[in-house]
Amino acid sequence: MLYIGIDLGTSACKLLLVDKGGAVLNEVTKEYPLSFPRPGWSEQAPEDWWRAVLEGVPELLAGFGAAQVAGIGAGGQMHGLVALDEDDNVIRPAILWNDGRTAKEVDYLNETVGQDKLSRYTANIAFAGFTAPKLLWMREHEPDLFSRIRRIMLPKDYINYKLTGVHCTDYSDASGTLLLDVEHKCWSKEMCDICGVTEEQLPTLYESWEVVGGLKPDAAKALGLSPAVKVCAGAGDNAAAAVGTGTVGAGGCNISLGTSGTIFISSDKFGVDPNDALHAFAHADGGWHLMGCMLSAASCNQWWCGDILGTRDYPAEQTAITSDKLGRNPVFFLPYLMGERSPINDTDARGAFVGMSMDTTRAGLTQAVLEGVAFAIRDSFEVAKRLGVSIPRSMICGGGARSPLWRTVFSNVLGIPLDLPQTEQGPGYGGAMLAMVDCGAFESVQAACGALVRVAGTVEPDGELTARYDEQYRKFRAIYPALKNVFPILK
Repeated sequence: MLYIGIDLGTSACKLLLVDKGGAVLNEVTKEYPLSFPRPGWSEQAPEDWWRAVLEGVPELLAGFGAAQVAGIGAGGQMHGLVALDEDDNVIRPAILWNDGRTAKEVDYLNETVGQDKLSRYTANIAFAGFTAPKLLWMREHEPDLFSRIRRIMLPKDYINYKLTGVHCTDYSDASGTLLLDVEHKCWSKEMCDICGVTEEQLPTLYESWEVVGGLKPDAAKALGLSPAVKVCAGAGDNAAAAVGTGTVGAGGCNISLGTSGTIFISSDKFGVDPNDALHAFAHADGGWHLMGCMLSAASCNQWWCGDILGTRDYPAEQTAITSDKLGRNPVFFLPYLMGERSPINDTDARGAFVGMSMDTTRAGLTQAVLEGVAFAIRDSFEVAKRLGVSIPRSMICGGGARSPLWRTVFSNVLGIPLDLPQTEQGPGYGGAMLAMVDCGAFESVQAACGALVRVAGTVEPDGELTARYDEQYRKFRAIYPALKNVFPILK
């Protein structure tokens, strides 16, 4: 049997065709536009996502037996607000995870409603990217559109709706709305009341591997598939990527270096950071996880090399950064190009180079960018350690993880071995694995991971270099507090 995994990303939809042994037989990527109507805003047309699936699936299946496809699973960008009217038409462009317009609403939730209440209701506090503040923003600034909302969905759930006709979501993705009682896995009545919505407007909740329905006849015809193909609930992109790297059950850890950066720590028990520096979310394996998320990770290197230096040859920019320079760079970089989430939760924060002198080189600045991202991930890593979480090693994935130099930096900044997955296909691969469980190929998500996920290689830390980076990290930690009060006056 064959399975389709969908990775509904911010810039493109990536589709994978996977066989029962976990081999990726084909992949197709369909790009779509991203809109920035105002500074700090980020929007997308949900119709473009569906068009990418409609165009991509037939291309994906070309040369393969479409009749062999048993299931579809999606992993998708989290937090985005998709608002539908009574006829299930999209009311306005989706407000995305990296949209920063809701600073006022976040302040209201955290300060007026109160972080203690939010944590009790949802196990989390408000962040600008979450869905609930977006609803408050719509109610305040677009009341006519807000009054037309009959269904509230997340990005990948819109795709599942177009496939099945079912208004559904999964617990991992719902965790990022700030509307879910994460501990008890149900919608929070208190948060619904605060946001002025009803539970009837919210999608039905499923575990990630559960079947939500078969294909609608019109969708099946358009895709060239049988209506008998099963569609599972899928997962938020981070949870789906974690499944794809085998980060399930108690004690797993995965670091993802994509556009954003995450450290993902899985658990079979519910737990919450009392200081709310880390997200406490449900996981796609039926358990829970703690997650630290930075808004700009590999995108920092993309910005620095592409927009500033005018090159896309990332390896060439790193050739001058020799091993003797690691842990000795006098220049530091704050990677807060779009504000920051974990653990500082500061929409005003911005990127900064600190420590430049007349002998600062191009390579030194490039190194500072790579190290700054690693230091920012360590911020969340240290929060987890203070909670008593043991992280002896981690998987590492994402576009940034393709750089051997960056992997070395990360391993030594964190002081742990980093494993590389043999198959690194991100959320789409995890989505396909969830579809396998959905279709009965494996009895559980853990069983699928045990059978399909393999380690291709490991980066081991060097004791001497780790010690140097410990001292560098101590210096890095002093920079943001010193600049925190400066950032607001730069607006």
